Amino acid sequence: MSDVTQILDAMADGDPKAADELMPLVYEELRRLAVHKMGNEPAGHTLQATALVHEGFVRLVGQSNPEWQNRRHFFSAAAEAMRRILIERARRKQRIKHGGELDRVPLDGLEIQFPVPSDDLLAINDALIQLEAQDSRAAELVKLRFFAGLKQKEVAEFLGISVRTADNIWAFARAFLFSEINHE
Repeated sequence: MSDVTQILDAMADGDPKAADELMPLVYEELRRLAVHKMGNEPAGHTLQATALVHEGFVRLVGQSNPEWQNRRHFFSAAAEAMRRILIERARRKQRIKHGGELDRVPLDGLEIQFPVPSDDLLAINDALIQLEAQDSRAAELVKLRFFAGLKQKEVAEFLGISVRTADNIWAFARAFLFSEINHE
């Protein structure tokens, strides 16, 4: 009997430490499986293979009374868990509240620049008011970037957030403002 099968048996018997012992033994194989599963995903998806492995593993070991007969049965269950995760994400992206009916527009390189004609400035202000009602931190970031001219790193330091978080907020804010301004 392989080490994995012995650990799976221990998990079935309720050993709380068994899951911690299992992950290092199966991680590389699960990662290869995840990379293979994600090979069919469309370009621009945001889920990484590592995240898929971890989410799938958590679902598997979080089951009450897991009864895997052997290593092959475990990996079959892991493949099914990963498939379900990918299906759930695809369905979630198609929902209207997640922008399912909208075309995705790449926002890389989209910058709001001065000088802005007064009509455009009024439209930006109206959109900024709408943004502030929805997400005050995003509105504050826009004000610092657009009106104060701060760089992203400076804004992140000012707001006490990571640069990556600032990048995510900035991407959301630009998309929101773009959508609001173009609806008028």
